[in-house]
Amino acid sequence: MRSLPIEPEGHRASIGPRLRAARQAQHLTIGEVARITGLTKGFLSRVERDRTSPSVATLVALCEVLSVPLGSLFEAPEVAVVRAGAGPRLNLGGVGTEDRLLSPRHDSRLQVLRSHIDSGGHGGEELYSLAAEVDVLHVISGDVLLRLPEREWRLGPGDTATFNGREPHSWTVVSEEGADVIWVLVPALWSL
Repeated sequence: MRSLPIEPEGHRASIGPRLRAARQAQHLTIGEVARITGLTKGFLSRVERDRTSPSVATLVALCEVLSVPLGSLFEAPEVAVVRAGAGPRLNLGGVGTEDRLLSPRHDSRLQVLRSHIDSGGHGGEELYSLAAEVDVLHVISGDVLLRLPEREWRLGPGDTATFNGREPHSWTVVSEEGADVIWVLVPALWSL
């Protein structure tokens, strides 16, 4: 059997922005990387903007300095898309709510939920806490009263509250038209 030539997929790997992000994550300037690698700042700038392609040896040297596995520069980014209204419905215990999961089911880093809450809907009469280090409540429409032990906040469209999910809290929708909100929980409370 004769092997067939490999045909390019029609797109070039864009490694420059990944190298720039790795450099910035290491808190290194282009000048510092240039000094360590012996390359010029201009050349590194062109590489980071995908204006030139480095040799394999140069790429290996850059990856060593930036602590980046060479292969990771060519991996396709992991993207999960959840279409509007397609996320699985959840029952988180709120009264008068319809909750949908927007983040991938098995992502343990965080959970993103969209909730439609009827007027008067609430998280319970008693304050509760979650096993989340960060709890974010973003109001899309309507008004929500967020209660913590010592204080209350009335949140309207566009308002966002970020707090420790372990802090006892609850919430109530105080607008007649109900509310639509986004919740972000870090880390995820469960894996579905």
